[in-house]
Amino acid sequence: MPSLKDLKNRIESVKNTRKITKAMQMVAAAKLRRAQDAAEASRPYTERFNAVLGGLAASVGGSDSAPKLLSGTGSDQTHLLVVMTAERGLCGGFNSNIAKLARAKAEELQAAGKTVKILTVGKKGRDAIKRDLGDAFVGHVDLTEVKRVGYENAQDIARDLLAKFDGGEFDVATIFYSKFVNVVTQIPTAQQIIPAAFDAAEDEGATTLYDYEPSEEAILADLLPRGVATQIFAALLENGASEQGARMSAMDNATRNAGEMIDKLTIEFNRSRQAVITNELIEIISGAEAL
Repeated sequence: MPSLKDLKNRIESVKNTRKITKAMQMVAAAKLRRAQDAAEASRPYTERFNAVLGGLAASVGGSDSAPKLLSGTGSDQTHLLVVMTAERGLCGGFNSNIAKLARAKAEELQAAGKTVKILTVGKKGRDAIKRDLGDAFVGHVDLTEVKRVGYENAQDIARDLLAKFDGGEFDVATIFYSKFVNVVTQIPTAQQIIPAAFDAAEDEGATTLYDYEPSEEAILADLLPRGVATQIFAALLENGASEQGARMSAMDNATRNAGEMIDKLTIEFNRSRQAVITNELIEIISGAEAL
């Protein structure tokens, strides 16, 4: 049985831990509102932008003059997986869930005989991926010094991807991130960005006739690279909100668990102290009777 001093030290240690987790929860809550607003504000623009591109892509169809970003290379042998996670931990299963989804996709592609390359954004994703798929690792984007993610960060990533695509380093690129729903729900998501893929719901422009100047192909050639940057930026914003929501939830759980542990240790401490007092009384009484 632990001594009274050991129990007292453990109680103080857990109390200090509870103070830290409570402070981290409050910081995450403060950051969450701004991150959530940014993610939600980006959704209408991203959805409408994709709808316009979807309409243009539908009108171009399988034309030989379609941009390479739309038509692809004609092969899907080499896949680039862009795994986007956080730079920091202590946010529950946020990072591990994204890495798990990417790992499952990589294993599925490798089982089908495809070549897999992995680019990570965020230190935690890099650490998780390199342990299991180090041979497929081709690069990392470090955002440690970035206090607030901006569109220019997405543009830098997009330029790197487009340069690799133009250089023939891959045929298909897919980003992995976590879509924010609420504080307790974040959905790991995989989204193909190269070649451009559009849902049927986004092809609403295909039902309306437009005259374009210049041609649809010329417009797509200019908009598709911006579309890649836009989708990456939206994913970064979703990740930012998801990270803070996951951290707030995780720290809340840790704070409550610390409180429960303190209660249990306090009960054990009181019982041990009572036992010590009882033993001392028995010794005093026994000594008095012996006299």
